[in-house]
Amino acid sequence: MALISLEDLDALDDDQLDNDITDNREPMDEDERERLLTHWRAVASTHHVSVAPEMTGPIQEMTHNNQQRETLPFTPVSCHEKMGEVLYEERLYPAGHWACVTKGEDLYEQSISVSFMKLMRFICKENSAGRYLGITVPVVTNIHMMEDGNALKKDVQTAYFLPAEFQTNPPQPLDTDITIVYREPIRVIARTFFGMTTEETVAGEIRLLWGILGVTDNICRDWYMVASYENPGVPRRRNEIWFLKRNL
Repeated sequence: MALISLEDLDALDDDQLDNDITDNREPMDEDERERLLTHWRAVASTHHVSVAPEMTGPIQEMTHNNQQRETLPFTPVSCHEKMGEVLYEERLYPAGHWACVTKGEDLYEQSISVSFMKLMRFICKENSAGRYLGITVPVVTNIHMMEDGNALKKDVQTAYFLPAEFQTNPPQPLDTDITIVYREPIRVIARTFFGMTTEETVAGEIRLLWGILGVTDNICRDWYMVASYENPGVPRRRNEIWFLKRNL
């Protein structure tokens, strides 16, 4: 199958793509399935990964249910603005169960893309419950910095917060690369940015937020999180960089 070019992908009308694919609740015909898989393969190529044919089912299910998303709960602590622009927010996130995948590919975007596809299959029935679990946002990636603070370590962990329905009795993954982890509450400083997440863009956002915050001892310097609110197929997707506070 030939992939559409990046130029073709950019030329697609995003609203039309949403109307044609996301809002169509009827079973997809062969042309629709082909178009959707081709779209995802084109996006995946920008992350230097490929999409296997067996991803067709999970992609369709995630696309059909994209508007029914559960937001990770949090308690707002404070919001810091300058001249009407939100510089960052401070939030408290509760404890809970996460499905996690750790990968160390050559590129950061490869690691998160491969992990996200594994989590998609877990969400879409490849679990001990044998059912679609539902989407929660954001999907969060844990990253660690090298000792010099100028580059990311290879291994990154991508995590999906289990919906409230499954928090007390988490379904188990069929894929041994996925583990269910219980995490304690975290207090974060969050700043929004848009677009693709690469090692370069993430490192740039980390430097930017440190420049805003200045010197402080109450924030971890070797561990950060990247929160993504849309799937990799959205060109201008919403992301956040999260700094972790040492104390709640």
